[in-house]
This record gives sequence, structure tokens and C-alpha cells, in this order.
Amino acid sequence: MALVNPWTGRSACALQAALRMTNESFAAHLGIGVRTVATWHQKSDITPKSEMQQVLDAALERAPEAVRARFNRLIEAQGDLPPDISESAQVLRVAIAVVVREDEVLLVCRRGPDGEGIAWQFPAGMVKPGVTPGTVAVRETLAETGVHCAARRSLGSRLHPVTSVYCDYLLCEYLTGEAHNTDVAENVSVVWAEKKRLTRFIPAEQIFPPILKALEVDSDPDDA
Repeated sequence: MALVNPWTGRSACALQAALRMTNESFAAHLGIGVRTVATWHQKSDITPKSEMQQVLDAALERAPEAVRARFNRLIEAQGDLPPDISESAQVLRVAIAVVVREDEVLLVCRRGPDGEGIAWQFPAGMVKPGVTPGTVAVRETLAETGVHCAARRSLGSRLHPVTSVYCDYLLCEYLTGEAHNTDVAENVSVVWAEKKRLTRFIPAEQIFPPILKALEVDSDPDDA
């Protein structure tokens, strides 16, 4: 397990991202105020007080192994960001693969914190310094689903509105391979979903708008 000495706003946000929690749920998990979590996002170099250091230590110690592994990768992935992303922003970077096969798109069903709850997402992985988002998108898709794909073009980038992780979105073409869950520690299931039914798996308001445009998906679920 990584030793954090001392914790900073940045490393605290890395733990939040590893737990895949919103500001509100992370605050409740730690037993602190939401405003404190928001401050960590706004001031990444801040050093919490000793009492808070102990709270964060305890949260990391009791986290499941999969969460600790994600946390370690997030800490390692704090590489360079585009110049318009300020130092006060969360500097964790993720490549997200939108893999298309004819009228279908590839989705993974993530396990929630402590193995509770599930959430449908696109395959994704942390971008480390010196590695391109396209390479990460292709590699992580294969690692998570057994599907070979090729990154065709960027759909854009943004700071995620919930986690403040910097996200690179790649439109990818299916090449070969049978989709199956090859990362049972992280995922519950893997499916090819019809593009027109994507918003039944992921709420439209949570999807990066250029993805919906690229897939020609309406913001309302199809009832057909």
C-alpha cells in the first residue's frame, strides 16, 4: 500500500477518484463536510491538518485491495496536462475508449466502492507520463474486455464534472475478439449495447455530449 506523507488536496482527491465517489459521498465516507472536499479540489497543494491526515490514513487502510491499486495508479499518473488546466485542478488523467462495432458500443459494468453497487461505463484507464491516450484506450479495452480495437479519432477532453479527473475521449473501431469480463476485480460484466439504447445504461446527462453526437444517439432513451 502506498504511504502518503503528508496528504495533500491532490492525494485526497486521488483517493476519492479511486473510490469512485462524488464530493458528497466522499465527505460522508470520511465523516467530514462537503466544503472540505471542495477545498481539496480547488487547492491541490493544501496540506490538511493532522486530524484529517489520520482520517485519510484510516480510509486508505480500510479500502479494498482494488481501490488501493487504483489509488496507487492514480498517484503515479499525475503527469503533464494541457496548459489551460490550472495547477489548482485535479491532475489525474484518464483515457476513455468509445468502441463501436456497427450499431453497438462496448460497455463495462463497474463494481462500486467496497463491492457495493454497479455503474455502466466505457472502458478506461489511467494515462501515465510518456504514454498517449490512444495507446491507453486500446490497451485498457483489451485488458478489461478481451476486445482488440483501434483508436480512430479524439472526441475531445474535459475535466470530469463529478471527479475532476481530466478525461480524454477516443472514438475506437472494433477489430476482433469476443467481449468478456477479463477484469473481475474491477468489473461485473461486459456487453455490446445498441447505440440507440445507450442512455438506458448511462444517463444522457452523464455522457460527454460529443459522444452522443458521434454515435448519433438522442438524449432520450429509445422506447422501441
